[in-house]
Amino acid sequence: MQDSKPLIDQVTRAIAASSRTSPTAAGPAEQPRPKPTDGHIDAINEAFALFRINYHNQYYKAYSDEQTLAQIKRLWLDSLSQFEPDSIRRGARKVIETSDYLPTLNRMIRACQGDPESYGLPDAHRAYVEACQAPSPKAAYSWSHPAVYHAGVASDWFFLTSSPERAAFPVFERNYRRLCEQVMNGAQLPVPDAPALPEHIDTPLSKAENQKRLDALRRELDL
Repeated sequence: MQDSKPLIDQVTRAIAASSRTSPTAAGPAEQPRPKPTDGHIDAINEAFALFRINYHNQYYKAYSDEQTLAQIKRLWLDSLSQFEPDSIRRGARKVIETSDYLPTLNRMIRACQGDPESYGLPDAHRAYVEACQAPSPKAAYSWSHPAVYHAGVASDWFFLTSSPERAAFPVFERNYRRLCEQVMNGAQLPVPDAPALPEHIDTPLSKAENQKRLDALRRELDL
């Protein structure tokens, strides 16, 4: 079994690295990380409870006192607040199902990200290109997944098509990843409502038919 003595150091290094390199950081660097909610706090506590049960000996070697554990939880909470609480719970379950070792923060981030393509979701950039190139009316287009359409709606279609990719893609990516999380956590996104066709399609009258009707109207009015 892996020596868990250096796990705290690993976690600390992973925290620093993930803050610089995590691909799911919320947009450009100047944008603040989402503030943790009570739901995030509950999810972190549940994750550590699962780790305590599953990695009993490793857990108590790594987190030998309550002060250390509280510090680690606060650091994890700050880094994982970019995910939905249900994504944190899903990530914790994935970790204990696939690894014999107590996870570092970097491993937990990757577990929370999940595998969107296994849910039929295209990667973020491919979804962005699809959203930009889809013809109008958007709701009538055959989307690869409803999440692409709803991310386009949330990002504003005009903004996507009129702005350079360096400005538009980060906005679309944030909205799309949020929707991907919902799908991976079990949500069913509504299919776009295509505009209904009219019940009756009126065919314009020919010039001769218009003249015939006009003549009939004149006779009726004795003009």
